[in-house]
Amino acid sequence: MADPLNQMLAKAREAQAAIEFWPQDRVDAMVTSVGWHLYKEENAVACARLAYEETGMGVYEDKLLKHRKKTLGTLRDLAGVKTVGIIEEDPEKGLIKLAKPVGVIGALTPVTNPTSTPAGNVLPILKTRNAVIFAPHPRAKRSAALTTEFIRDGLREVGAPEDLAQSIEEPSVQLSQDLMAAVDLVVATGGSGMVQAAYSSGTPAYGVGTGNAVTIVDDTANVEDAAHKIYLSKVFDNATSCSCENSAVIHESIWDDMIAALSSHGGFLCHAEGRDKLQKTLWPDGAHLNKAIVAQPVAKIAKLGELDVPKGTTFLMVVGKAVGPEDPFCREKLSPVLTLWRYSEFDEAVDLVQRITGYNGPGHSCGIHTQRRDRIVALAEKARVSRIMVRQPQCYANSGNYDNGMPFSMTLGCGTWGGNITSENIHWKHFLNVTWVAMPIEPVVPDEEALFSAHWQRHGQ
Repeated sequence: MADPLNQMLAKAREAQAAIEFWPQDRVDAMVTSVGWHLYKEENAVACARLAYEETGMGVYEDKLLKHRKKTLGTLRDLAGVKTVGIIEEDPEKGLIKLAKPVGVIGALTPVTNPTSTPAGNVLPILKTRNAVIFAPHPRAKRSAALTTEFIRDGLREVGAPEDLAQSIEEPSVQLSQDLMAAVDLVVATGGSGMVQAAYSSGTPAYGVGTGNAVTIVDDTANVEDAAHKIYLSKVFDNATSCSCENSAVIHESIWDDMIAALSSHGGFLCHAEGRDKLQKTLWPDGAHLNKAIVAQPVAKIAKLGELDVPKGTTFLMVVGKAVGPEDPFCREKLSPVLTLWRYSEFDEAVDLVQRITGYNGPGHSCGIHTQRRDRIVALAEKARVSRIMVRQPQCYANSGNYDNGMPFSMTLGCGTWGGNITSENIHWKHFLNVTWVAMPIEPVVPDEEALFSAHWQRHGQ
């Protein structure tokens, strides 16, 4: 292991040991201070601007909004949460549960969200009295360093050890692997290769699966509202979010109206030759997504593909042909490109969601625009996804929004469907160890008659 990394680990362990038994009020003051230094406008502006300039991805204004909103929303979720000492008691069962920190956490952060992800991670990590070392993407190392600098400012202001938060200055694959092998817990937010490496590190890890959100728009939907929300999500930060809609499954009775509504927001439907050109631009070798188009504006993608698109185009649309390798438009695109699918019966729409996400993006998410609760429940019962957003923009809602109850997080588990250990949004409870204390109680002896009588009667036993 490289010596500089050993030094970082030693500092992190010393800092974490210093706060391991801090009382709740001091922990909360620390989290608030760090949150403020991340949230205040001049710091957030600096983070968003550098993230945009360094990575060349997304939209500066959207990065600023994301950075501040995720910070504020996470602080809201953490307010009043008890993470020190006794956190739960069940007198009837004689159980007492106490919260304990994990230790030192290694957090791998993506190039697509290089400041909002560390901001979203560090607050619950500190709330649970842990230290963190960030391993940023090499193309976003300065953004991570600046974010970490503001975190350390917040720690210093309240007398907390600054080394509770550190960032690898010159990241590499080898350093990330060494970090993952040495820490107590890994949080990996990024591409599938990164997540697989985290799970292979020998250290307990939370990872995320591939995103490829599909949303259904049924015949009861408010077409204008659905189109507006899909547009908002599709173009936000040039589709850097793994949560943004990649496909819309539309009922045949509103097909034309929906395309017209999407077009009114700048959507341009590519036909025939235009579709072929776009496909070759996104997947030059027919299999791998072109890195040059990731989180880029439509104008750049159109220029690369020699596409003739109208002025004011904000996102591109194509009609899906098949689910599978023969039509890559059914996959995640990480760009302002939306695939449209037509259906006639609701079961067909659910089946499309199942097949599309099963091929690419299992376990992540889907959405539905409908007025019928029975269809929401039917989709929820059958779809192998970890989160379903109802009448909401996927990328705003999946990771927590003010108008839903999802925990604010930039790390979204996809369950065993997506090769992850959890299907939840990673938040404070995932950074705790919990000690269970069992007190003696009056014996609760199972009643054989109550447990087996129905079975005995049915089978004559």
